[in-house]
Amino acid sequence: MIEVKGLWKSFSGKDIIKGIDATFEQGKCNMIIGASGTGKSVLLKNIVGLVEPDKGSILYGGRDFTAADKNLKTEIRREIGMLFQGGALFDSMTVEQNIMFPLDILTDMPKDEKFDRVNECLKRVDLVNSNHKMPSELSGGMKKRVGIARAIVNNSKYLFCDEPNSGLDPQTSIIIDNLIKEITVDLDITTVVVSHDMNSVMEIGDNIVFVYQGHKLWEGNNKTIFDTDVPELEDFIFANNLMRIVKKNREQL
Repeated sequence: MIEVKGLWKSFSGKDIIKGIDATFEQGKCNMIIGASGTGKSVLLKNIVGLVEPDKGSILYGGRDFTAADKNLKTEIRREIGMLFQGGALFDSMTVEQNIMFPLDILTDMPKDEKFDRVNECLKRVDLVNSNHKMPSELSGGMKKRVGIARAIVNNSKYLFCDEPNSGLDPQTSIIIDNLIKEITVDLDITTVVVSHDMNSVMEIGDNIVFVYQGHKLWEGNNKTIFDTDVPELEDFIFANNLMRIVKKNREQL
């Protein structure tokens, strides 16, 4: 579990995150949603420690990350896996080398155990025998799957995904959503997904935080999101007219 308490962050005197409280639960796909420029990516960067909050605290399993000393911060960071928006693979490394990279820099695991772990993760993301492919040989969806394998190779307790379906076609997006959900449940980890894709929200949104102009305006799940009376959230949901059809169909069931 990750707890965010009273988080504030400003840049150049402008408040970007404004007193956000949120809880991200273990074994669930937790989502941070909102339109571009609303603060959701800044919130994510604060949670993973890429930027320091001005006020508030972030707790990982009850451990205060914001007030932690260097050793505790290192310990927590070793438990974090990150899937970046573009996959962020090293172009000069093979798939195997990309996935093994966190093991090389964070562990003293023997080489044969590293290979076993890489192959285990490749099997998990359905990329068996792709070890020696280069990123340039992979499709967008395959790159995302390699990114997921790299994010979990170190037995991560916390998985963060920044716009995991960015640049993917609808069918591949569903595959990635289902993979993230499957890994979250099977490994019983705390997954946090930043997205503005309502299809993903409806597929895997176990716990959803809606951010608008730096504030948390709503929290719920994909079963209650259509019941909202928050105008800003309604505007966000129904920017895609397909969601109106989904809502109507649900109401008729």
